[in-house]
Amino acid sequence: MTKPRLLFVSPRYLLPADMGGKIRTAHVLKGLKGGRFHVTLVSPGPREIPPAHGAELELLCDEFQSWPEPQRGPLFQIARLGLITSRLPIPVATDRSPAARRLVAGALKRADLVVADFLHAAVLMPPALAAPSVLFTHNVEAEIFARHAEIASGALQRMVWRDQLAKMQRFERDTLRAFDSIVAVSERDREVFRREYGVDASTIPTGVDLDYFPYHPVSEAAPPVIAFTASMDSLANIDGVRWFMDTVWPRIAAAVPQAEMRVIGRNPDPALVNEAKRRGLRWSFTGYVDDVRPHLEGAAVYVIPLRVGGGTRIKAYEAMAFGLPTVSTRLGVEGLAVEPGKHFIEADSDDAFATAVLALLADGALRRALAEVARALVERNFSARSVGAVFEGTCVATMETRAARGAAPNASLARTRAPGRSGA
Repeated sequence: MTKPRLLFVSPRYLLPADMGGKIRTAHVLKGLKGGRFHVTLVSPGPREIPPAHGAELELLCDEFQSWPEPQRGPLFQIARLGLITSRLPIPVATDRSPAARRLVAGALKRADLVVADFLHAAVLMPPALAAPSVLFTHNVEAEIFARHAEIASGALQRMVWRDQLAKMQRFERDTLRAFDSIVAVSERDREVFRREYGVDASTIPTGVDLDYFPYHPVSEAAPPVIAFTASMDSLANIDGVRWFMDTVWPRIAAAVPQAEMRVIGRNPDPALVNEAKRRGLRWSFTGYVDDVRPHLEGAAVYVIPLRVGGGTRIKAYEAMAFGLPTVSTRLGVEGLAVEPGKHFIEADSDDAFATAVLALLADGALRRALAEVARALVERNFSARSVGAVFEGTCVATMETRAARGAAPNASLARTRAPGRSGA
């Protein structure tokens, strides 16, 4: 029996899976592969697929199609500013691509179901979707913009962020209403979609590959090494690390002069790297690494010092799975089924954050107790194996619901792409 064809459209090349959203999507695709659908993944891609990526793509899909991955050189951020007059928010307008839209339009002719990965993927779709459709959201995007507007340092920055917020709210509302089904990454996001936009969503758990992140109990004699993993070209992560460096680290270093900080992740902001050197801080920035695990080994504490952002933080569950006791802001674990004081220590002020880190550095038994309970939680509830099955169930239900009410085209996506400067 021929399987129905699922077209999975992502605005990001998913390899290497070095960001939370890409990791989450990879878990979903691995769970779908070999199941009830023939999966075609469409995304940007390099001109030459590295051999290692080819093997990984075979685990993600039955067929891979791509348009040329855009080159984002030194002038990329400056060029993006030209999109500020678009009716679309700048990150969404940046993802528009004539080549992508042509490829997606052709692939849709053979699709029995289409999945848009990330809200931004809507700009790659035709004005109306005849096939049953699922939108896989990774965040409440407008909420991220609102948080940036709240912490913006100057009047001009606040004005720009508020303008972008209004555009993102409109785009997010129209896009959510144009798909048959919405998948959110947490019950909290689901509730925001219902309250703010009047749409319902299903949810999938945030999963962790427990084979990749085996449990490494922290030694009670571990050196005072603190770790954070993140894509360091993200504004939210840059802001969090800057806050930690400026307001939390001085308190830690004063109490434990030999303490070290490891920032593990691609494209560290040069201003942060230079500032750490200028101050003579015991900090290291790894840049991109093929495998984060060797850099997590030997750490005594894991921190999530985030003040802006959205969705759920896979990094939190990965650290807990690995056995690292964790200190996080409330927002850093937002949407995750974890309890402060039981699975992690919550701290939102600079004093509270420093106090929590110092308490863990000083008490090996406390580190071990916190890590064991957190690992057990992840093992019990958040294995990556369950994610694909849940997502597949949503896809099947979407097709059945559309079939039951007839094959009428879905609500138009055209208003999510109202013309503006540069065709955005």
